Amino acid sequence: MTEQAHAPATEVLLEAEGLQRRFGRFQAVREVSFRLRQGEVLGFLGPNGAGKSTTMRMLSGTLAASGGRVLINGIDPLERPLGAKALLGYLPESPPLYRHLTVDEYLGFCARLRAVPRRERKAALARSKRRCGLDQVGRRLIANLSKGYQQRVGIAQAVIHEPRVVILDEPTSGLDPNQIRDIRQLIRELGRERGVILSTHILPEVQAVCDRVMILNQGRLVFSGELSELHRQENRSLIIQLDDPPDREALDQLPGVTRADPLEGNRYRLQLERGADHGVIAERIVRHGWVLQALCPEQQGLEQIFTRLTTGEGAA
Repeated sequence: MTEQAHAPATEVLLEAEGLQRRFGRFQAVREVSFRLRQGEVLGFLGPNGAGKSTTMRMLSGTLAASGGRVLINGIDPLERPLGAKALLGYLPESPPLYRHLTVDEYLGFCARLRAVPRRERKAALARSKRRCGLDQVGRRLIANLSKGYQQRVGIAQAVIHEPRVVILDEPTSGLDPNQIRDIRQLIRELGRERGVILSTHILPEVQAVCDRVMILNQGRLVFSGELSELHRQENRSLIIQLDDPPDREALDQLPGVTRADPLEGNRYRLQLERGADHGVIAERIVRHGWVLQALCPEQQGLEQIFTRLTTGEGAA
């Protein structure tokens, strides 16, 4: 999915500047800054304990920041909390559902909480149910719905007031493959007209629905940019095959090589410095007479890149 696939992403809908959060002496979030534009689905990644949920709670206004600020469509929630929250829809990891209510009762209650005008509530209810595939279950108790439908209800409450920004924390957690497919399609649709932040541990999900990605590690933002940019920056390994290979230590000395890892069949993975020149490496191998049979830049997947940024380990 690319930005060219939908409306131009020009208007900044959410801006975080130097967000920080401390719990006593422990600093959970450190100087996190980014922007979300209209028409973007932004994937929010990080290992457990990285500070993702804490950051999303600060963005949604359910947790005060220790430092920095958030602007929702230019509005500071500290100065105008009701105005900012009217522009925001939030689905936490555990959806805030009242299981003893029917879907219609619950969404009607949420519409009132969100200050949807009385004359517009019926249309808002019908629109959010249609968008989230809930037309046939409006009279059913939420407690009797499958987890997939309960997730749909959670998303419906987040968008019933037509917010400009939607924050979704693990919306497909625990769902079966068919339910995951449906929720992903819904996220794509929401992202066409709004700004969406999607927190997930499912890396293929990010590749399937997101335009951009942020990676958080130990409370710090270690990457923020387009998926294509992530691959350009982090694909820094080279697979070579030699007819008469030297000791591995000799390969470590090649220009721009930080480490040479042996593979099967006289093949090696060369870990490279940023900006290393493949041509110079090939020329030096030939000069040493090691008979270069193959040289191929390794295309790393998001999983390997995520591992590199959050653990410092090389690709396996």
